[in-house]
Amino acid sequence: MSSLTYTPVEEIPALHKRVVAKFNTHTTRPIEYRLKQLRKLYWGLKDEETALLNACLSDLGKSHYETYLTEVGWVLNDIVFMTQNLERFAKDEKAADTSLMNLAMSPRIRKDPMGAVLIIGAFNFPIQLTLGPLVGAIAAGCTAVIKPSESAPESAKIMEKVIKKVLDPEAYVVVQGAVPETTAVLDQKWDLIFYTGGPTVGKIIAKKAAETLTPVVLELGGRNPAIVTKNADIRLAARRLLWAKLLNVGQVCVSQNYILIDKEVLPAFVQQLKAALAEFHPRGSQNNGDYGKVVNERSWQRLKDMLDNSKGKVLLGGKTDKATLFFEPTVVEVTSQDDSLLASESFGPLIPILAVNNLDEAIRIANTIDSTPLGLYPFGTSAETSKVLSQTRSGGVSINDGFFHASIPTLEFGGVGGSGNGSYRGKASFDAFTHRRAVTTTPGWIESLLAVRYPPFTNAKLKQIKAMTDGKPNFDRNGNVKNSLLLFIFGFGAKSLVGAGGRWLTVVAIAAAVRHYKSNL
Repeated sequence: MSSLTYTPVEEIPALHKRVVAKFNTHTTRPIEYRLKQLRKLYWGLKDEETALLNACLSDLGKSHYETYLTEVGWVLNDIVFMTQNLERFAKDEKAADTSLMNLAMSPRIRKDPMGAVLIIGAFNFPIQLTLGPLVGAIAAGCTAVIKPSESAPESAKIMEKVIKKVLDPEAYVVVQGAVPETTAVLDQKWDLIFYTGGPTVGKIIAKKAAETLTPVVLELGGRNPAIVTKNADIRLAARRLLWAKLLNVGQVCVSQNYILIDKEVLPAFVQQLKAALAEFHPRGSQNNGDYGKVVNERSWQRLKDMLDNSKGKVLLGGKTDKATLFFEPTVVEVTSQDDSLLASESFGPLIPILAVNNLDEAIRIANTIDSTPLGLYPFGTSAETSKVLSQTRSGGVSINDGFFHASIPTLEFGGVGGSGNGSYRGKASFDAFTHRRAVTTTPGWIESLLAVRYPPFTNAKLKQIKAMTDGKPNFDRNGNVKNSLLLFIFGFGAKSLVGAGGRWLTVVAIAAAVRHYKSNL
């Protein structure tokens, strides 16, 4: 395979100017333009499907089956979903719970593109995590510079080929490279930066973006806990959590980083892990077409160091091969939350298990290790998993499974706190690159009602303003709700319009509301 050709650093400012200038022509705003770009991207990827499958095999040792399931097919379906729903997503929204007075101003939310955006992809799912955000950017009417991960060079090359071939070259540009090139694109002023990767680089990007008050969407990772209670289905827990570590050799930002399990069921759980691994990989994991490799030597060595420094006991696996970047799924029983396997996100096939006395202890440890992980995976009864949900935080949750919530392309996905901010996928991808712009239109005929806002200010005007705008509380001084039929009838649950002026205003506002809704039918 040929090496990846990096974009000359000195050319990057001109590429930035190109996509900014294109956005300022306003040609990316019409819905039909966006739909055409998405449709062309679909067929461009479809035509290069085999090349994309082979690229992920080369970059990550990922099987064609896994690549289609989690990368190529995922993005193709994402495009189809967006083209079928874009017109609905892009429509103006009526303001919710608007008073009768304000209805006359036709308050609404307009969906405007953020502008020229930067998308920085990740290596572990190079196609999905690079082109998934691009689908949202195109759908929103943005222009974009796309920076794929240099750690997945073959995938980066095919994506660049497709984008150059089928998309508007003035609106969508690929920049290839490593740290110098990424630094150069970050030196430009963007309308939004979308980054997928680790928290260390995420902090650098957030700090750089803050210099120019550029909004960011950060899709990061975290030390994601799985919690298995003594009442859980141990066989299902073992199978599902093992699957989560076998996929992409554990190089998944949402896979569990450690398992907290009730000590009573630990032996049975380990036996079920052994049985599941024998079923999934009957001939072992090494030289297995269904099991990939660690992305590069640096990542492999990091995983090896974590394992070597652990004070835990290896219960299953442990084989490695630096020459082929092979790392066997490895189950380790640890005795402390300070163990090297829990100190940081492994991003690999390490499965540390820490026994606990009860669910309360598990929740306390999970909140101590990482208070805002990207994913959380409780296994147990409905009451137990509900307790976990109510006493923890995380970007997402899969109850009685390993990151199933992250496998649904139309379900909003994102982190919280240290695991990121902002969400995407499905409609959320459109929203991520869209500015919700509040708009009102004040008609001329309402000027007489607006006279109260003009100087000179008088007590009479103040009384009228209060009658027009003051809300009527349905609660007392102690915070208790007052159940009053009269309050509901005359206050309509929120507003109290009193006096002759108020009644007249209500009639006028109702008439305006009727006209407003008729015009929007």
